[in-house]
Amino acid sequence: MAKFKLAVFDFDSTLMDGETIDFLADELGFKDEVSKITEEAMSGKLSFFESLTKRVSLLKGLPVSKVDEVCQNLPYMNGAKEVISELKKGGTTVVCFSGGFRNATSFAKDILGYDSDFSNILHSKDGILTGKVGGDMMFDFSKGDLLQRIQNLLSVSQAETIVIGDGANDLSMFAFADTKVAFCGKPVLREQATIQINTKDLRELIQYL
Repeated sequence: MAKFKLAVFDFDSTLMDGETIDFLADELGFKDEVSKITEEAMSGKLSFFESLTKRVSLLKGLPVSKVDEVCQNLPYMNGAKEVISELKKGGTTVVCFSGGFRNATSFAKDILGYDSDFSNILHSKDGILTGKVGGDMMFDFSKGDLLQRIQNLLSVSQAETIVIGDGANDLSMFAFADTKVAFCGKPVLREQATIQINTKDLRELIQYL
């Protein structure tokens, strides 16, 4: 029987090597500006909601076709497929929670093999981004809130849950799992972790499963 019944992965800088929003901002020449705000948010210096809305506002005017093109060509993390496959073999339900965007997480779902994704939606009008965003993962508490609801739905305990992330917005889900993995994590997350992986290869996680 699987050690874990539920595994929840962050997407950006965990299942994917980088930040989706940085790749999108690069198309408009705002990468440095957006990366700076991302760094502040992931380090816990800025509320996730503020940082997300601020960064997405800079994407205004980007065609949705370009968003999809970028999101369908993102570099996945070394070992992402393998660790998910290993978890699934043992009967674990594998879910992705992302403060990023459904254009990326829904596309990656079938490639990486997780069961479901919860992320945000970039608002568009006439095929062009408006600079507005909404969705499942807008706040600092969103991941923890959703994790509790999924645990209740699946009758899974904290002891049967493993969570894997890298930044401050993963702290809320760390609170509701006994096994908390900081993957190349920011200091604020490493302090709360029960497992630390500091090389960019998710296969390192297999030994703990």
